[in-house]
Amino acid sequence: MSEPATALDLVCLGEPMLELNLQNADRTGGRTYLEAHGGDASNVAVAAARQGARAAFLTAVGDDPAGRSFFELWRRERVDAQAVRVDPDHPTGLYFVSHDAEGHHFSYLRRGSAASHYQLDAAARAQIEQARVVLAAGISLGISEGAADTVFDAMALARSAGARVAFDTNYRPKLWPPRRASAVIGEAMRQADIVFPGFEDIQMLLGLSDPDTIVDHVLAQGPGIVVLKMGHAGALLATPERRWRIPPFPCSPVDATGAGDAFCGSFLAVMTQGENLMTEDDDLKEAARYAACAAALATTSFGAVPPIPTRGAVLRALAQQGGAEVHHG
Repeated sequence: MSEPATALDLVCLGEPMLELNLQNADRTGGRTYLEAHGGDASNVAVAAARQGARAAFLTAVGDDPAGRSFFELWRRERVDAQAVRVDPDHPTGLYFVSHDAEGHHFSYLRRGSAASHYQLDAAARAQIEQARVVLAAGISLGISEGAADTVFDAMALARSAGARVAFDTNYRPKLWPPRRASAVIGEAMRQADIVFPGFEDIQMLLGLSDPDTIVDHVLAQGPGIVVLKMGHAGALLATPERRWRIPPFPCSPVDATGAGDAFCGSFLAVMTQGENLMTEDDDLKEAARYAACAAALATTSFGAVPPIPTRGAVLRALAQQGGAEVHHG
C-alpha cells in the first residue's frame, strides 16, 4: 500500500464523555464531584498529540457545557477538532464515578448522545483522506447501530484513501450482548491493518485465555500488526511472521483508567514519526516498548487525561531504566 500525501498523522473517531468523579459526600447529603474528560478515542488522540503527533478527532458533541469543555480540552492539547460537529438536538454523553471498598463504580448517561447519532460529513471525510492512520474502537461500534455504520464508513474511506486503519477492541458488556459484539468487532478486525485487542475483551467475547492463541485468532482476521494489551503483564506484539513479548514497564500504579488508550496513542505516534510509516520489526518493537512506558506512567496518578505523559517524560523514564530490551517470543 503506497503512502498517501497527508497533513495528519492520526485521526481518531469516537465518543467523548464528560467524567464527574465523586470526591466526597458531606453530612448533609451534599456531594462534590471533580469534572474531567473521558472517552477512549479522545484519550488516544490526546496521548498521540502529547507525543508530538499531528492528531485530529472526529465526533459530535452537544450544544452544552460538556461539549464546550471538550473543545477547550482539544484546543489546549493541540488536537485538531475543526471537523467536530455540534449537535443542537442531542447531548454530550457523561458518566459518574463513585468509590467504595470494592473499587471504582461507573454510571453512564450516554443513550441518545450526540456521538451516537454522528455521521461523517464533508469536513470529516476530508480529514480522513488526509490521514496516515485512522483509529476507531469497539465502544463506538456498541453505542448505536448508526455509530457502528459510521465507523465502517470511516474505515472504508480510509482504506480507499491509502491510510492505515487501526482498531482497539474496547468491549463494554453493558452496551451490547456478547454474540452481537463478537460478530461486529470481528468484522472491524477484518477491516483493520493494526489491531489492539484487550486481553479481557477477547477473554469475555471468545473465551480465549492464552495470549498466543488470542494473537493467532486476531491475525487470522487479516491485520498485519497485532498488539495484545495485557495490563500488568505487558503486551504481546505480533506480525504474521514474528512476535515479541513486551515486558511491563516498572511503576507504582494507583489508577489504570485510560492506560490502554495511552498505549494506543503512543504506539501510533511512534509509528507515524518518520516520513514513512515505521513498520519494520525493530521499529515496531521500539513503538511497543515506548507505548508500554507511556501506559505505565499514565497509571501513576488519577484520571484518564491528566496522567498521560508527554514525549519528554517517556524518554526520561526510558533513559532511567536503561532502555530495557524487549524479549523475543
